[in-house]
Amino acid sequence: MLRSALVAGCAAVLAAGALAIAAPAGASELAPHHMNAHAAGHRSVAASGNNLAYGGGNVVTAPKIFIVYWGNQWGSGSTVTNDPSGEAALQQSFFSHAYGSGDTWSNSQTQYCQGVSAGTTQCGSSGTHVGHPSANPVGGTWLDSSSKAPSKPGTSAIAAEAKKAATHFGVSGDNVQIIVDLAHGVSPSGFKTQWCAWHDHTTASNGADLPYTNMPYITDAGAGCGASFVAPSGGVNGATEGITIVGGHEYAETLTDPAPSSGWVDSSGAETGDKCAWISSGQGASSIVSLNGANFAVQSLWSNNFGGGAGNCVVSYTSASSQH
Repeated sequence: MLRSALVAGCAAVLAAGALAIAAPAGASELAPHHMNAHAAGHRSVAASGNNLAYGGGNVVTAPKIFIVYWGNQWGSGSTVTNDPSGEAALQQSFFSHAYGSGDTWSNSQTQYCQGVSAGTTQCGSSGTHVGHPSANPVGGTWLDSSSKAPSKPGTSAIAAEAKKAATHFGVSGDNVQIIVDLAHGVSPSGFKTQWCAWHDHTTASNGADLPYTNMPYITDAGAGCGASFVAPSGGVNGATEGITIVGGHEYAETLTDPAPSSGWVDSSGAETGDKCAWISSGQGASSIVSLNGANFAVQSLWSNNFGGGAGNCVVSYTSASSQH
């Protein structure tokens, strides 16, 4: 089914009032869809009855991640040499461990689907579900050192770099996530104080849809974007926790809403990561999890079928009857 038809169907549902997608006061949650900085205040966990609902668009059924290090600030040639916090290596390690039965964290997102009626909150066995990688989902990395990235790149420039990277990798479509990594010292407007990262979609050179993520140098934001948010353990460095907390947030939201906000959002426009961001205690608190034998700091993700359909934030999910 063409995306234009899907979006048109979603618009009709919205007009009928079945799924009102509006940004909450003080937040910027539509395209591009931002993860609020911790200092900007976290979203309270939505009450029961405010589950994510399907908007008629696509989900990611076979996830594949491609990372571009934008600008010669990362280094010259093809090797990243300027990375004081080791963000590139940690990010790659995190995503390369997010697969199979050893990843019960992102597995919660497989309950969501496409190809069902707009407004659906429980897919069950219907539709085509979000895919869970059976092996390392990282399809490639690239240092684009052809020029210096702007010190404060705007949305259009980041989208253009994502499109350039897609051409380099030879990929496109909703199963692709291009992550545009910004180097240390590159700071788009609002980064650190208002938001930590965001995701959106653009059009690839072949005309296909292209989901992408703007990922600034997270440790530049310190505690505002996750440094030491979880008590470090299992070899996790508190100073770099935000890299995986924020990166995981954007990955999960891309899985369920690759073209914001046509996928899965709640009645306020919040996506699966927004509803569970910056929870420090109780159900859904951010924690250290093991992904295929390696430990990482992550936030929880929203599960519609938690508590018999009441919904809540979970950090582990093996099935609808086994999650916490």
